[in-house]
Amino acid sequence: MKDWAFVGVIETIQAKPNSLSERSEVLGNNRVKTETKMNRMKVDEEEYWHSSKCKAFTFDDEDDELSQLKESKRAVNSLRDIVDDEDDLEKFSWSGEPVGSISWSIKETASSISSPEGSDLGLQKSSSSTVSFPKQASSYSLSSFFKGRNKHGSFQSLSDALTDTGFKNYAPELRRPKADYKDYDSFWSPKETVKRLQRGKVCSLERFHSLQEKLLLLDEAVAGHDGNVITAVLVFLKKTLKKEILFRELEPRQVALRHFVHFLKETEDQKLLLDLLRFLDRMEEVALTQYREHLTIKDAEKRKEFLKGCIGLPFSSEDSGLVQDHYTLLERQIIIEANDKRLEASGQTEIFRKHPRKASILNMPLVTTLFYSCVYHYTEAEGTFSSPANLKKTFKIPDKQYVLTALAARAKLRAWHDVDALFTTKNWLGYTKKKAPIGFHRVVEILQRNNAPVQVLQEYVHLVEDVETKLNLAIKHKCHDVVID
Repeated sequence: MKDWAFVGVIETIQAKPNSLSERSEVLGNNRVKTETKMNRMKVDEEEYWHSSKCKAFTFDDEDDELSQLKESKRAVNSLRDIVDDEDDLEKFSWSGEPVGSISWSIKETASSISSPEGSDLGLQKSSSSTVSFPKQASSYSLSSFFKGRNKHGSFQSLSDALTDTGFKNYAPELRRPKADYKDYDSFWSPKETVKRLQRGKVCSLERFHSLQEKLLLLDEAVAGHDGNVITAVLVFLKKTLKKEILFRELEPRQVALRHFVHFLKETEDQKLLLDLLRFLDRMEEVALTQYREHLTIKDAEKRKEFLKGCIGLPFSSEDSGLVQDHYTLLERQIIIEANDKRLEASGQTEIFRKHPRKASILNMPLVTTLFYSCVYHYTEAEGTFSSPANLKKTFKIPDKQYVLTALAARAKLRAWHDVDALFTTKNWLGYTKKKAPIGFHRVVEILQRNNAPVQVLQEYVHLVEDVETKLNLAIKHKCHDVVID
């Protein structure tokens, strides 16, 4: 302060005013100048200590955009000197907001929008003081700025993020690109819609209102040979069309019709499937579809009544006989099951004591029922429902099938006398002879599988007609007498 006063006195002396009033006036002016300079220095000093070169970006800031971008780049690059590479602490920007947050990304995106190279950087302000984004920047999403470290271990700067396309994205995408929203605000033609569906794009099919547009969409889907697209269009038509109109339009389109029938079977929409088959006059398929519903009925009595009702359905002649046999077999099984369950509970039958039942016979196939009957009811008369001979006669079981099943059942019980009787026949002169409709080499294999004794095996190995086959079987099963013979 003294220096400034001394300067003022020197200026006063050099001025050399003539009168006393002039001197006092000069001294007063110098004092005012001195105080003004001191106040200005004080204000500058306070602004220096309360200011910072690194300022947060605001939309109302009118400073040079290039300097702000350089300061932002310098601030981001300086993080590697402050934060360790392996540190997972949360980073904050100069404005106090977390780096990577949505608000930070919006501000960084706005500040990074610049003019082409060689021109000045600056924000384009509209009359309402809002930032107008160029069209070429619309392809960037918020997640494109959520960057990780580069291969050198340091964080990438914002300017590098705008130019680098080979970076690894560590954060999930927060929103869809704007191009995807065109699916909802743009009208695609049927052909374009099918192409987009084939590429896995989301398309709104509800925009197709008229029947002509919907049918054109279906034809384009069929022409594309993509089953998923065809099914998607059929589901849309199923929801938006009356079934009579849908059936009428699907009838001449056989490819779409087959897809729709398969779709209804997979989704188990029995009612609509039956309506469609009746409309198409496929009565045999209607009958088979109704008959297939018996698989969902667990109770044996209810299933029997349902099968009884299916007998009158318009099956083909062959299928009609099979449905009749199914009903008859289930009826027999119910009777046999009730009777055997009572005998097993009483404990008076030897076969049930030595070989307890392991499962119920209800709803079992015909061959399983025959095997069961050969185990527990082999000696019963032909007139009973549980007799193997009765089952063979009722259901017209072939001789080969009957012999194979009976042989396996009696060999399992080691009833070798019954096995011998199974192949013994008498001619018209009363002579006995062994005959096997399945071949004796098959008989030997079944007996050996059930651990038959060597004496029994030798007897049937002798009956094999082919000499080479007989010798191989004898060596394999250690029938030494046959080998010697």
